[in-house]
Amino acid sequence: MKKIAIFASGSGSNAENIIQYFAQKPQFCVKSVFCNVPDAYVLERAKKYRIPTFVFNREEFRNPDKVFRQLQIDFIVLAGFLWLMPSFITAAWPNKIVNIHPALLPAYGGKGMYGHHVHEAVIAAGEKESGITIHYVNDHYDQGAIIFQAKCPVLPTDTPDDLAARVHELEYRHFPRVIEDTLKKL
Repeated sequence: MKKIAIFASGSGSNAENIIQYFAQKPQFCVKSVFCNVPDAYVLERAKKYRIPTFVFNREEFRNPDKVFRQLQIDFIVLAGFLWLMPSFITAAWPNKIVNIHPALLPAYGGKGMYGHHVHEAVIAAGEKESGITIHYVNDHYDQGAIIFQAKCPVLPTDTPDDLAARVHELEYRHFPRVIEDTLKKL
């Protein structure tokens, strides 16, 4: 059985979608949810499925002995996790950490480019399409090798919320399946 850890910072809708998807796959198990925001709703979502949660601060995140020694996992999924992964993590799990980005990388990536910031930038630039990028994680924001992309239109009347809704649909539809396909290659 391949064991997955999910890292998230927010509401956790993608995390919950992943948990539900893998609950139907006995060869995989979401083992834990890690979060850097003590009151993030993702913690409630994980508890609903009896998934152990770990909350950590920046000091603990940068110290492998504090949080990560207990990790008995095969794969890490970033689902709305906003901190850069430390090099000791990316080195310990090479090509075993994936992230989802709400735009078509390499455009609109990098530090500070998440959620509404991305959608606002895409609309302001007059782009005709946006989408999602699922990529491996390395030591730089949004620069790991691209695994999968899916596109959606950007309509002339779109607000950032309109575009976000369309992008979320792509995330929910594709992220769990791409994670599974990636795990099968390990």
